[in-house]
Amino acid sequence: MSQDKNRRIVLAARPRGEPVPEDFRLEEVPRPEPAEGQILLRNLYLSLDPYMRGRMSEGPSYVEPVALGAVMGGATVARVALSRHPDFKPGDLVTGFGEWQDYALSDGTNLTRLGPDFAHPSYALSVLGMPGFTAWHGLLTIGEPKAGETLVVASASGPVGAVVGQIAKLKSCRVVGIAGGADKCRFVTDELGFDACIDRRDPAFAEALRRAVPDGIDIYYENVGGPVFDAVLPLLNVHARIPVCGLIAHYNDTAPPPGPDRLPRLAYTLLVKRIRMQGFIISDHYGPEFAAFLDAMKAWVAEGQVKLREDIVDGLENAPNAFIGLLRGENFGKLVIRIAP
Repeated sequence: MSQDKNRRIVLAARPRGEPVPEDFRLEEVPRPEPAEGQILLRNLYLSLDPYMRGRMSEGPSYVEPVALGAVMGGATVARVALSRHPDFKPGDLVTGFGEWQDYALSDGTNLTRLGPDFAHPSYALSVLGMPGFTAWHGLLTIGEPKAGETLVVASASGPVGAVVGQIAKLKSCRVVGIAGGADKCRFVTDELGFDACIDRRDPAFAEALRRAVPDGIDIYYENVGGPVFDAVLPLLNVHARIPVCGLIAHYNDTAPPPGPDRLPRLAYTLLVKRIRMQGFIISDHYGPEFAAFLDAMKAWVAEGQVKLREDIVDGLENAPNAFIGLLRGENFGKLVIRIAP
């Protein structure tokens, strides 16, 4: 690409159900130039995450939706290309919110500098970034794992589920993952060390899950919803905890799910089993908790106690199709777009 041009992907239309490539538009505009007090960032890696689907819709949520014609938002790892800011110099490696584009301007607010010892920069978008922090906070603060308890987590090969399960193993829990396909399940047990992993595509999934948790479920880390939660609900123990960070099975819904009203059954189970079910938005917790998370997770990663698989796709232009595949569960590991070397 030309160094005086900036490619960017904007929201061209609001999806009706599952996003399609036509909901995005690749544009080429002049590269921005930093004013006094600003820096020009050259984005290297872009994180693709399920929450972005919610921002494509116009309905109320915890953040404003992306405006039509605006650049799609997302966390990036970038190098400082030009600096007119006293605290940054060209070549500095940083992470922040650089969006789906080659270049971004910043005044330095909410940028985190990645030091020279940060050997794997894209990890700042996964195990050492928002997904890892989401796993850490939800499990330890809401899930409160205790030795000998049973934890179940779906999307177990993904960036949140994989970390949830590995931390739970460090806390001496029995850990059962749920993943889509035999290859992902093998990775979860053989590489990540889970005690078992159930294929959600198995026609006998609910029965297989029941057999895998003979003592019931003490913690269910919820990031999927749908039929997976339907199978989990009757297996929950008294005083079970359910941290809720996402419901990817429902992000493309255009109407209530078919079938009977599930609310009475859910409410009854929460009541009689005295279950704690709590949603959270991880952006609420950066100030008081992120430093402690990063210290703990860096040590676990360095010691090989927490591992992560990345699914890296080359080329900004491939971000829309990669994101559509993410919502279908086609990725294997943390999905990252490599924008530049």
